[in-house]
Amino acid sequence: MIGERPQPMRARGGRAGLAEGCRPRGGSRLRLAGRRGPTRTGDIPTVSASEEKAQLRRSPRRSVMAVCARLCGVGPARGCRRRGAQQKGTAGDSSEPDTDPEEGGGGGCGEAAAAEDDDAAEERIEGAALAESSPRGRAPLSLLDLPPELLVQIFGSLPGTDLPNLALVCSAFRRILRTDTIWRRRCKEEYGVCENLRKLEITGVSCRDVYAKRINPRVKSGRFMKILPDYEHMEYRDVYTCLLHRYRHILGLWQPDIGPYGGLLNVVVDGLFIIGWMYLPPHDPHVDDPMRVKPLFRIHLMERKSATVECMYGHKGPHSGHIQIVKKDEFSTKCNQTDHHRMSGGRQEEFRTWLREEWGRTLEDIFHEHMQELILMKFIYTSQYDNCLTYRRIYLPPRSAIDLIKPGLFKGTYGSHGLEIVMLSFHGKKAKGTKITGDPNIPAGQQTVEIDLAHPIQLPDIENLSNFSELSRIVLEVQEQVRREQQQEEEEGGLEKEHQPQAQEEEEEQPQPGPSQREAGRGAEEEAVAQGSPPASCPFVLPGGIASRNEDYPRTCRACFYGTGLIAGHGFTSPERTPGVFVLFDDDRFGFIWLELQSFSLYSRIKDSFQNADAPSQEAFDEMLKNIQLLTS
Repeated sequence: MIGERPQPMRARGGRAGLAEGCRPRGGSRLRLAGRRGPTRTGDIPTVSASEEKAQLRRSPRRSVMAVCARLCGVGPARGCRRRGAQQKGTAGDSSEPDTDPEEGGGGGCGEAAAAEDDDAAEERIEGAALAESSPRGRAPLSLLDLPPELLVQIFGSLPGTDLPNLALVCSAFRRILRTDTIWRRRCKEEYGVCENLRKLEITGVSCRDVYAKRINPRVKSGRFMKILPDYEHMEYRDVYTCLLHRYRHILGLWQPDIGPYGGLLNVVVDGLFIIGWMYLPPHDPHVDDPMRVKPLFRIHLMERKSATVECMYGHKGPHSGHIQIVKKDEFSTKCNQTDHHRMSGGRQEEFRTWLREEWGRTLEDIFHEHMQELILMKFIYTSQYDNCLTYRRIYLPPRSAIDLIKPGLFKGTYGSHGLEIVMLSFHGKKAKGTKITGDPNIPAGQQTVEIDLAHPIQLPDIENLSNFSELSRIVLEVQEQVRREQQQEEEEGGLEKEHQPQAQEEEEEQPQPGPSQREAGRGAEEEAVAQGSPPASCPFVLPGGIASRNEDYPRTCRACFYGTGLIAGHGFTSPERTPGVFVLFDDDRFGFIWLELQSFSLYSRIKDSFQNADAPSQEAFDEMLKNIQLLTS
């Protein structure tokens, strides 16, 4: 049109010619820039490696484009595609300037960028060509180039939670992760599964394992082949994903919510099962006997992709149950067939059976009327739950180098209430005994005893020790001393609050003690406790008038400290702390003398090992103690 500037003619080497310059025609072979002479469409000659080397020496720019076309088929470099189109448009005239009218001829930014692209592309492609032509040139190995058996070993050492993400990388990794050896190793290292799915004809197992693992309650054999599910067609991957990993949050120690009675549940991986074992104290008053265990539920794979929960409560064998994980530190169980808990003889037969299991005797053997009432009350209260319970996680207490003895779980005598489970933990200059199982007077979760490690008691000689009045006088003197110290601390605390700003300024000016000074202070505390302790072979006898369920207590002690014990009326009414004496016999036994009740409790350590029960920190353990105490306050 009139007034418009005429547009320059677009060269054939522009963008329109890119597809023609680099893409093959008439077959898989490509037209090479270094080849001259008439050719027919579909009959494109090829160039050998030796010819490519010669072209690279004669004309590096042309050969680079040819190598690019042969390697990738479409020419990944922009400059390569442009030069190929230009060569086609100029009929092979290599003397034509390498310019692109579309991007302007003024040597601006577009030309500089194109030059940079050309140089970078040439360097990459020339390096690839030289590496391919060199006899020693070899690309670096990738992970897929490793032998499959080596990849199986590598993948088997990774945590099982990382393997699903690894399967998303590529199909080759996904195929390798189907190897059952990988998942068998994860089941063994993470959960301790040692059983072989292919060799379950195991004999010589204990009666406890047979009782816990057998499917048919009428089968008494120890052979697993006929009484377990068809594990020969099951994979360890299913065991890991559908059983172990799915129910990993319920492994560890738990306290059931059974009103004031509580309890101790240990959920463990037992073979190819997850079993919840209820730990019961030995029969009263045999405090040194081992704990009794009873299975409440179990989880296993009846089918490849589905885990089955079975209730083990009652006397008719396993039956349908359900587990619901409420939150991280809480879960609940439910029995779907409570009729399996009933007996043909009615409630009387159930009570007699429960009494033999719980107390190891009949009701006629218990002559104390108050004790009979307590036993009957516990049976009525606990049997109404029918194994439909809520459990809350508990931790074992952390251990410190300055602890008097190793903390942990102990079983102790509590008069007419029988044996109960207590957790002993240390908190600086104090030690606490928290009830894991309880009774209507002091329910589970409450702090039954508290020991003041800063106030050791020097017992009188063996002749005066048998006199209850002499022991009571010594304890009451220490009690008065503790009361005065507490009152003084409260008064000083009030003064400190008034002068708190000034005290903070002085603390900032004074240098803080280093680690060595703190260790020295801790050592001084240990030395003070040791100096106040009696000799390791100090004789010990109970004063006259002190009642004890177990007369077979140790006759020597290592240390005695002032402490308080919690007493209350029925239903945890009018609770109060009364003075007493903590007696350390050895590393596994201690006692407590209740002065007001004039009774003695003997405690013996529970030596069973518990997995997945250690507290992650002292703060987490303290929080756990506070929570279980609030539930029964």
